[in-house]
Amino acid sequence: MGSTPEAAAADRPVAEPTPDRAASAVSAAEARAGLETLRKRADFLRAASARRQGMPGFLLQARWRPEDEAGQAIRVGFTCSKKIGNAVMRNRAKRRLRALAREVMPAAARPGWDYVLVGRPDSTVNRDFAALRADLAAALARVHGK
Repeated sequence: MGSTPEAAAADRPVAEPTPDRAASAVSAAEARAGLETLRKRADFLRAASARRQGMPGFLLQARWRPEDEAGQAIRVGFTCSKKIGNAVMRNRAKRRLRALAREVMPAAARPGWDYVLVGRPDSTVNRDFAALRADLAAALARVHGK
């Protein structure tokens, strides 16, 4: 019995702790896509006072940022009011909007712009995802004048 538990434990490789999957998946996917998340209220208010395009599944607010503001990345924010429903429904709507933005925005959005996706009662949660995808592509085209 020459080995002690401490010596045996020291010989084993130590696995690194696994990160929170939900947090790491969203940030890694957004980083690959070149998207940044809006976090400050002032950014949301500036986007709300700029261009907007209503669609059946959501409202898109878009604002061009001057070059002197931070970076030329595509910045996206998400908001859902209590009109959507309880916390479960609001979170579901925001998850769908985030997934939608990760799929469509890298190809259709423009660098140097801020976008805010505002959820609509019933339709953001219940609308077919393919229809939401088509809505976002059409809304981006209208906002950018195509």
